[in-house]
Amino acid sequence: MAHEQHQELTQILHDCAATCNHCFYACLQEDDVKMMAECIRLDRECADICAFVEQAITRSSPFVAELAAVCAKVCEACGKECEKHAEHHEHCRRCAEACFKCAEACRNIA
Repeated sequence: MAHEQHQELTQILHDCAATCNHCFYACLQEDDVKMMAECIRLDRECADICAFVEQAITRSSPFVAELAAVCAKVCEACGKECEKHAEHHEHCRRCAEACFKCAEACRNIA
């Protein structure tokens, strides 16, 4: 699985990780951090798995399809949690969009 073949996916994974990291930081700045706890936790999970899958693709790992399947599940969960806060927090709205886009892209190669 040559990483050149999956350049668009690696960019989507990279963008999702960056967006989740931004949301993670922004959630920590909110007044009611406790209310954002699950969002914060899933932001970290999602950023980590996206970064890992991006690296796996670039090194032509034989486990990319399996990792992408897990990544899609984590992205979907993060997107659903962020969506709950999207009406009040722009960073959560953008994160949900990035997560759903990444989940779809990962499902396409899983």
